[in-house]
Amino acid sequence: MTATNPLPPTPTKIKLVGVCAAGKSTLLQHLRAAGYHVLPCAQEHSYVPDLWRRLNPPDVLVYLDAQPATVAQRRRTQEPVEAWLAEERERLAHARAHCDLYLPTDELTPEEVTVAVVSFLNRIGALRAQDGG
Repeated sequence: MTATNPLPPTPTKIKLVGVCAAGKSTLLQHLRAAGYHVLPCAQEHSYVPDLWRRLNPPDVLVYLDAQPATVAQRRRTQEPVEAWLAEERERLAHARAHCDLYLPTDELTPEEVTVAVVSFLNRIGALRAQDGG
């Protein structure tokens, strides 16, 4: 009889979606630095409603959102953002309906967004790459 070595746990694949200027790029950097396997997805720019799950399907889908005033402030623009933001939300509707975590970022600093997401990932038992995957 031979002993078998169990396979190491696979890191949780996390995908980030959301409107422009909601904080996806910053969160991606923070989560990767913390050892998480994070994938971006330009769902807000795609006409394929479920692009987020077609390419590298995630184990966890995180949706970041922000209101028009916040988006305009973060993008440092005086131009109206409501029309294209509404279009992005239409493109993101499928992802929002299927996300594991929906997080409005308007009142949060980037660090608070990271803490909120990491707290959620800890609650659901998400594994980081350094946890053995």
